[in-house]
Amino acid sequence: MKLSIQNVSKTYENGVKALKNVNLEIGNGMFGLLGPNGAGKSTLMRTIAGLQDADNGSISFGEIDVAKNKQALREILGYLPQEFGVYPKVSCYDLLDHMAVMKGIVDTKSRKKIVNSLLHQTNLWDAKDQKLGTFSGGMKQRFGIAQALLGDPKLIIVDEPTAGLDPMERNRFHNLLSEIGENVIVILSTHIVDDVSDLCNDMAIILNGEVKVIGQPIQLIEKMDGKVWKGLVEKSELAHLEESGNVISSRLYLGKVQVRVFSESALENGFEPASSEIEDLYFSTIHGLKIGESN
Repeated sequence: MKLSIQNVSKTYENGVKALKNVNLEIGNGMFGLLGPNGAGKSTLMRTIAGLQDADNGSISFGEIDVAKNKQALREILGYLPQEFGVYPKVSCYDLLDHMAVMKGIVDTKSRKKIVNSLLHQTNLWDAKDQKLGTFSGGMKQRFGIAQALLGDPKLIIVDEPTAGLDPMERNRFHNLLSEIGENVIVILSTHIVDDVSDLCNDMAIILNGEVKVIGQPIQLIEKMDGKVWKGLVEKSELAHLEESGNVISSRLYLGKVQVRVFSESALENGFEPASSEIEDLYFSTIHGLKIGESN
């Protein structure tokens, strides 16, 4: 099945235009929705999940019209929001078992088998009797994925799932998402570039409520090959470079500034060619350079 988002717009009561004519077609596998905080990612995720209605446009998953049949979508949806609460004094097993009942898994034997399987899959079996209030951030995220997988969902939405995780937990989470994404649609909404480059076969960049770039990460960055240059400059030189409008990114390095610049022709003054990366595509889009734009 495919998720089809057509001409979706959303304006809040305070006048903020959170989504502007968004169009996406998403098939099986990991799809990365990349954008800075406030770009409209969470608004789009909530709208896809049927938690709020769009002002205009339509969203369908297979034969399901989300606006007209939210219950049908919920039966095949797994959702991990950016922020979710847990009952701190309840054990991991008991809460997951309770959520399974709420998901409609009422047969005791089947439910036990499903809950046990999910606890093993998310590496929480050894912590199943711990109270959720004692869980680390990474463990809570893995619990969030476990509850999202209840009911064998066909569409899974995870919103900023690795924010705040340490490198080890983040790696575990990546491996888990990769495994899950082999047979269903998984939408990964994030502002962390590495999450998309590590996991996703398809991606979009959203900025100010508009989808700016759509495509496969490898193909998108290939458009920048031979056009990205890097060099070390003095801090005093950075402003002059930025006036050109072609600076992709800059960061302090060894007392100087390491700069990455987009240019069709070779640069002098110590600049050398650099391999293009998803981060270059992302920052160029954020800065309005429109490198690799496809829609």
